[in-house]
Amino acid sequence: MSKGAAIALGNFDGLHAGHRAVIESAREAARRLKAKLGVATFEPPPRRYFQPDAPPFRLMTPRRRELALDALGIAETHLLRFDASMAAMTDREFCEKVLRDDIGAASVSVGFDFRFGKNRMGDAESLKRVGKELGFEVKIVAEVASEGEKVSSSRIREAIERGDVVEAGRALGGYWIVDAIVEHGEKRGRSLGFPTANMKLGEIVHPAHGVYAVWAREDSEKAWRPGVANFGRTPTTGIRDPLLEVVMFDFDGDLYGKRVHTAFAKYLRAEQKFSGIDELVVAMKKDAADARAVLAGLKPPSL
Repeated sequence: MSKGAAIALGNFDGLHAGHRAVIESAREAARRLKAKLGVATFEPPPRRYFQPDAPPFRLMTPRRRELALDALGIAETHLLRFDASMAAMTDREFCEKVLRDDIGAASVSVGFDFRFGKNRMGDAESLKRVGKELGFEVKIVAEVASEGEKVSSSRIREAIERGDVVEAGRALGGYWIVDAIVEHGEKRGRSLGFPTANMKLGEIVHPAHGVYAVWAREDSEKAWRPGVANFGRTPTTGIRDPLLEVVMFDFDGDLYGKRVHTAFAKYLRAEQKFSGIDELVVAMKKDAADARAVLAGLKPPSL
């Protein structure tokens, strides 16, 4: 990668409105400096390094982030490996070794609350001071708020965990979208007339257990299909680890081993235990009808 880019620096989990404001700051710098527009982000996230046993918290996979950054016109992405070596760097060492020597940034844009360096010793203002000494400018982006509250990844996670995917999507600038590999399941859905694509969310934050109206597509396709999904432990047919089960309407194909993207449009109802299969099937038919009604009034995702 070439030196002299304008870099947006941060975690960028979810690429919410605050993250996009940082990227737009870097874009303006790129235009002014006639430089390439780049993003530098940490992989794995520092939180996972410091809290290896923490519950899943990512808002998006690296694959989704890659697609979203490409759509934003990012020319180069620097994945900064967050390990013991990086965790031990002082703020100045990070500026020297990573931003100046490795990336060769001409301009760096960060959010007002950006912290970095050993024990989070550095902040946006110290980055600006050191950057001036080392030969690159630093642009600090002010807080971005929605309905009077700061837009943040933690706020979006909380919305998802309580099932408010509409609020999460609003903060994300679209839908909350997850992607995962379809695995073989018990084939019970197919026998009930609702063939499902079964996926484990892995490091992705777990939404509230229940049924959702969703859009879904296979990774190699561009067209989104309407559908209905359940995330939970299937108490009626036998409790197991939480699983995302997606039914794509009017689709007949083999998705095993393929990556499927699922966009959450609306929470329909909580997961519940039914008296038997017959009652479950009646509920599933109603869920499908409710999902179709919801999605009929919405546009599919663009990405």
